[in-house]
Amino acid sequence: MNATRLCLVRHGETAWNAERRIQGQLDVPLSAVGHAQARAAANALESEEFVAIYSSDLARALRTAEAAAHLLKLPIRKEVALRERHYGVLQTLTYAEFERRHPNAYARFLAREEAFALPGGGESLRQFADRVNQCLDEIVSAHPGGQVLVFTHGGVLDIAHRRASGRPLCAPRDFEIPNTAFNWLEVERGNWRILNWADRGHLDAALDELPG
Repeated sequence: MNATRLCLVRHGETAWNAERRIQGQLDVPLSAVGHAQARAAANALESEEFVAIYSSDLARALRTAEAAAHLLKLPIRKEVALRERHYGVLQTLTYAEFERRHPNAYARFLAREEAFALPGGGESLRQFADRVNQCLDEIVSAHPGGQVLVFTHGGVLDIAHRRASGRPLCAPRDFEIPNTAFNWLEVERGNWRILNWADRGHLDAALDELPG
């Protein structure tokens, strides 16, 4: 069976990204910068051949996907499972506010404790990773040998990179996740590998405000 290729794209920038404010599953719109990034990404992807486009159903990902879908003339398949991690009561806080108001949770968050569920109904890192990996497996299974475009969030990209690189969930992040950069993965017979990561040649600048 031929390998399946995935191009994973983080959504365009939002005002909350610029403020380092935790969005999680709140539906924050793209900023003017984010819309420009979405158009730049779409223009760069127009010459590629994709069999399908998937997107998180949150507006910042969906609006980013729409620019590419228009040029590629493909429908967008919305997936709730491609949403960002649910951060519970931490959503709306900046990272500085998170540290000040919830110091214990902040320390455990930075330590990347896999089983620690964020307060207020948030997901644990393990729950989040399981959700993301199941969704990605379903996408790969649906398109054997095809090339698929996926618009999603920084946390989802973190999980995908770790799966392909073998880096454990608990390890600090040592790779970039800029807004609307291209991240190419290949999956063959259940083996995941990174072809190219954080390609931002189509962008003037892209933010990576995520914690390690």
